[in-house]
Amino acid sequence: MNILSRDTLKMGGFAGITEHRLVTDSRVFAGRKKPETFEGIGNMVYLADARYLPKGESGMHPHSEIDVISIVLEGRVSHEGSLEHGKDLIAGDVQVQRAGGEGFSHNEINPDDQPNRMLQVWALPEVAGEPAGYKSYTPKPKGATRIYGGSRAQSDTFASKTTMDIVHLDTDEHIALEHEALVYVIAGDAQLHHDSNAVTITEGDLFRNKQQKVVASTHLQLLVISHA
Repeated sequence: MNILSRDTLKMGGFAGITEHRLVTDSRVFAGRKKPETFEGIGNMVYLADARYLPKGESGMHPHSEIDVISIVLEGRVSHEGSLEHGKDLIAGDVQVQRAGGEGFSHNEINPDDQPNRMLQVWALPEVAGEPAGYKSYTPKPKGATRIYGGSRAQSDTFASKTTMDIVHLDTDEHIALEHEALVYVIAGDAQLHHDSNAVTITEGDLFRNKQQKVVASTHLQLLVISHA
């Protein structure tokens, strides 16, 4: 099974952020890709598990033709920039910023005196030149919540053939992965079943496969990314 553990990777970061980069796709990081990191899936090209230092911030910086998905896991984030300036996010909240051809600039700040934790995910848009846009979500505490992708009929998410779901499972609950997926264990422990084999996975593990079943050993939080 193809499993990458966050804690086997060197810590990196910039400005007021320390992070483990787990996905650095060659389409974006050509010549700079770390060989130990995964390629993405579909339009998803980047995944980092980051902690902002106390009062740390990214600094104002621009993006163009990329969708930036930020998942706050611990603490708070104060958002500044050309989209939804002044919005505050708490643990459990998700924001999705579409740069499009218009582009946007933003700065993410930890307003507190202790580190926070946030996942940052990037996806390439299906269509170039779209206007910039912003969406935010508070995923359900149980089951799956779609935060990205799906058909244009799903007006509550940015349209993409690549989908992203936050999944919460209680002990002994499970999900079946029928199609190829890239799955990150945000919190908790589980058993990953394939044929007659079972492997323990835990917080910080990233795996790619299909036709597997994930059975929660504790309360489990996952990010599940797939592509139609």
